[in-house]
Amino acid sequence: MSVYKLLSLLLSYPDAELFALRGEIAAAAARLPVSGPAAEIQTFLAAAADDVLETAQADYVGTFDFNRRASLHLTYPYQGDRRQRGVALLKLRRLYQRLGLELVSGELPDYLPLLLELAAMLAPSEAVELLGEFRVAIELARAALEHQGSPYRHLFSALSQLLGPPSEDELADLMRLAAQGPPEEEVGLEPFAPPELMPAAGVSA
Repeated sequence: MSVYKLLSLLLSYPDAELFALRGEIAAAAARLPVSGPAAEIQTFLAAAADDVLETAQADYVGTFDFNRRASLHLTYPYQGDRRQRGVALLKLRRLYQRLGLELVSGELPDYLPLLLELAAMLAPSEAVELLGEFRVAIELARAALEHQGSPYRHLFSALSQLLGPPSEDELADLMRLAAQGPPEEEVGLEPFAPPELMPAAGVSA
């Protein structure tokens, strides 16, 4: 099982069927070649080893479903809920179709576990190219999870290492999204990113 496939499974909602596979997933992770991403996955599994199903589900929902700062839908930080997001989602849906894949889970095509499953089917360079289009959204979520101390931070750290260091342009986009949030965000909501990514008080762009 590839590291992308493992990340896909571990970042999916832990329903009863998936939760029952934790032992097999842990065994597959133990067989990965020694690397930084493999170590991060094993650290996550160790942290979650004693969870019961209800705890795992509550942690997942609390971490991702009600947290704009750590969205698993990777076009959201760039587009919010604007019409332009539909164009990005259509582009992804056509990519799945070209590869002969059908979306049957009911999730949008920018759902990170789906993209990771797709990446597991590609050559390593192609996987990096695919996921690299969403590098800023991935880094934004990783930073938010780091700030919260969530065990899921280890999975995003593994993914970040697989993609390599972000470019200067990506870092600039990261800071912009951290400060502004998704387009057309309602005035008065809390900042979109954790404090360490926010511009210093009194500093203008």
